[in-house]
Amino acid sequence: MSLSLYNTLSRKKEEFQPLHAPQVGVYLCGPTVYSEAHLGNARGPVVFDVLTRYLRHLGYQVRYVRNITDVGHLESDADTGEDKMEKAARAARIEPMQVAQHFTNRYRQHMLGLGCLPPDIEPQASGHIIEQIQVIEEIINNGLAYEVNGSVYFDVPKYNEEGKRYGKLSNRSIEDQLAGTRANLEGQSEKRSPLDFALWKKASPEHIMRWPSPWGEGFPGWHLECSAMSRKYLGDLSDIHGGGLDLMFPHHECEIAQSQGSHSHTDEARFWVHNNMITVNGTKMSKSLGNFVLLGDMFKGPTGPLAFGYSPMVVRFFLLQAHYRSPVDVSDDALQAARKGYRKLMNGLRLVEQWIGGLVDERTGEVAAEEATATTHQPANSPAHQLLALAAKPAEFLNDDLNTPRAVAALFDLLKRFNTLAANPAALAEVGPAALAQAAGTYRTFVQDVLGLSDEPRANVEELLALTLGFYSEAKADKAYDKVDQIRAALKGQGIVIKDTKAGVEWAYSEE
Repeated sequence: MSLSLYNTLSRKKEEFQPLHAPQVGVYLCGPTVYSEAHLGNARGPVVFDVLTRYLRHLGYQVRYVRNITDVGHLESDADTGEDKMEKAARAARIEPMQVAQHFTNRYRQHMLGLGCLPPDIEPQASGHIIEQIQVIEEIINNGLAYEVNGSVYFDVPKYNEEGKRYGKLSNRSIEDQLAGTRANLEGQSEKRSPLDFALWKKASPEHIMRWPSPWGEGFPGWHLECSAMSRKYLGDLSDIHGGGLDLMFPHHECEIAQSQGSHSHTDEARFWVHNNMITVNGTKMSKSLGNFVLLGDMFKGPTGPLAFGYSPMVVRFFLLQAHYRSPVDVSDDALQAARKGYRKLMNGLRLVEQWIGGLVDERTGEVAAEEATATTHQPANSPAHQLLALAAKPAEFLNDDLNTPRAVAALFDLLKRFNTLAANPAALAEVGPAALAQAAGTYRTFVQDVLGLSDEPRANVEELLALTLGFYSEAKADKAYDKVDQIRAALKGQGIVIKDTKAGVEWAYSEE
């Protein structure tokens, strides 16, 4: 079974076939770095991290692009209000790029903590002004944009007249779009139609972030950056473009229009993939309701609606327990259940590591060839084949639109069988080392390499050292010098030396 993904553009699951196999181009809309990242900012990166990991597991050569928005994202989708970066900079009385750098650094730290591999390319909007101006010029030359008083707008009615359909991604009619348009907003009078959106905005005298352009000093529209940067790094048509469901309209809708209206004349991506939103105790997460969960606070805890802190790996596992197209509801009960499930998988890792270490030939790194051959000739209902059938389930479920909750459930089923075998040496012998090594390797691969779950140290080093020094003092008082020497040697192996002082027993880092 090959990988299939739900394509928002076609509204159905489609078999994934890359344009230029084995190369795959993936673009994820990244954060606007004007504030701390919240839990909603984490879901897309976690989903797309699993997707890119799985594509690589399948043998594809993935180029994964995730942008940083540091200019052009106004407070209103109607092209009005202050730039979010400038607003944050004015409040802090610092440069906008200081704000951008600070929160970009924080965002990257949080994503690494969540087990997300860094993207292959992480372009910033402010670093691609030239590319964005070029796209605007192409759209103007194609008759689908116009300039007014130093600002440039995309002509949506003209776009529709040419046989295109603005709204095809979100499946919104013109009537629905007009009904959702706010009236009497600043700058609306410049537009020929309330449906039009900004490609370039003229900078007001007090505006800090500005660049020269053929239409005067200004800054790019928010939607433009992703079209320009996706084309630069992934070509006129990429394989997969994604983000949160809240970006489908207007952001991704505008991206498609821009790419169709430029010299690319494409939908920008073949597959448009959207992850659903996050709620907190059944309510939409928002600052006004006081249930906003910032990642940094969530890791430390307690915060807002959560009475406890949760480690990044527990949060990752929690997000993977829901299908990416389903909403996720955050609560202490759900996160505590996720913590138990995560630790259960980690205990499974410890078990399979022991098995693999005992089964694999140290010289070749493989199970003996004759054992592997013997497994393939066993009947389909043999214990070995039954075990391997369980081991094949995680891939089967990930192939079905990246169904991580069913893949996780399949891993638990496999772990249950492992635990049964571990308690029954006779049954373990019936399975045979080759099938056992293969199933154990599959478990490890899917938990660590595909789902990106790794073991987190939970011990407090200072407390463990204090406990060890207590044992050392007891052994010394009992004149059990063999234990004294054993503890000293063990700690020295960890770069720690014990010092017996008049004030008592202390430790220091070894300087050898």
